[in-house]
Amino acid sequence: MLEAMLTPAQRALRDEVRDLVKWVPRQLILDMDDDRVRYPREYVAEAARRRLLGLRFPTEYGGRGLGWVDEIVALEEVGVLGTSLACLYSLPSIVGEAIVRFGTPEQKARWLPAILSGRLTVAEALTEPRGGSDFFGTTTRARREGDVYVLDGQKRFVVGAEGADLFLVYARTDPEARPHEGLSAFIVERSEAGSGLRVEHVYGLMGTRGGGTGRLTFRGARVPAANLIGPENGAAAVFYQMMIPERMTSAAGALGMARAALEIAARYADRRKAFGQRIRSFEGVSFKIADSITGLDAARMLVYGAARAIDAGDDPRRCRRLVSEAKKFATDMAWQVVNHAMQILGGIGYTRIYPVERLLRDTRLIMIWTGTNEIMNLIIQSEYQRELLAQRAETRDVEADASDAERADEKVYE
Repeated sequence: MLEAMLTPAQRALRDEVRDLVKWVPRQLILDMDDDRVRYPREYVAEAARRRLLGLRFPTEYGGRGLGWVDEIVALEEVGVLGTSLACLYSLPSIVGEAIVRFGTPEQKARWLPAILSGRLTVAEALTEPRGGSDFFGTTTRARREGDVYVLDGQKRFVVGAEGADLFLVYARTDPEARPHEGLSAFIVERSEAGSGLRVEHVYGLMGTRGGGTGRLTFRGARVPAANLIGPENGAAAVFYQMMIPERMTSAAGALGMARAALEIAARYADRRKAFGQRIRSFEGVSFKIADSITGLDAARMLVYGAARAIDAGDDPRRCRRLVSEAKKFATDMAWQVVNHAMQILGGIGYTRIYPVERLLRDTRLIMIWTGTNEIMNLIIQSEYQRELLAQRAETRDVEADASDAERADEKVYE
């Protein structure tokens, strides 16, 4: 952590979260990875008991009224536990974002205090079998029947599905509208959906185990119209806003996972000897450690910079680019750092003697979920080009700084 970036209050928050992380039983992590525990509800309850869920939300609902920078501080610490526990910690922030930003006063009062106190657990249902990054290709349908919507369709790869009480679900309410204009968002309450909602734990995951990842199947599930989040057919705005917490939490958790792997590898390199020397004295090892330190610090700066931009109310499109950069760079970096750590440990890193092999399995997913890093690239360049081409003559025209710059006939573009 770069101490100069933190206020005394943020350091105190970090210490609180570190205490939560130390509380997590070692056996719980092992049982989750072995699929003996599919949803650690007691962990979510403990975080809630310490008032560490939904840090950004108003105090009247049980939050702390903090900003994104504060949440990043917390999420890096939780990230050392691995992807599942970091994601479960993030879900109240992710689902809560939709309620805080788009919910009615009644919806906020009904759900937010229960979520932040741990009485209700949540999950977000985005992905469908026919599309991952193609969110607007959603085929789940919701048709209005009086005071209820009837949902039919399927969502998969829903982290937290196994134990969630509430689901944030996107469904198509106007099949004739353009893809971006015909979707709506709902809070689906598991207890009220009845037999119309089926939750299945069907995935044998490479990593990120124990987070309750499952599939939701809707067959005539009846959802009260009062559970509509935002206006009907207005889910595009909800989705675009939700990509901030989705991607920022992924980026911040990646910092923690990378840090954990780096610390293990650096300590090992200081103790392990070969050819009569500590292996950190060899360039092949020390340079990997140096690259990992540099990558982690660079990712921190990008993630914190994006958080500050959001907190400052910067241009939404610029924030969208920065958030995408943070998610892409931090998750790519984490994958590289964990791979370096395994290489430094050698064969023992490939065993379960050290947690590096679990961190490697966990970090592989974060380059895929919440929008693949290839999708991040598309957003980054698109938003940059949009901003660049809209610029007025506020900066130096460096294109003119060439001796033959006036030869316009040589500048052929078609």
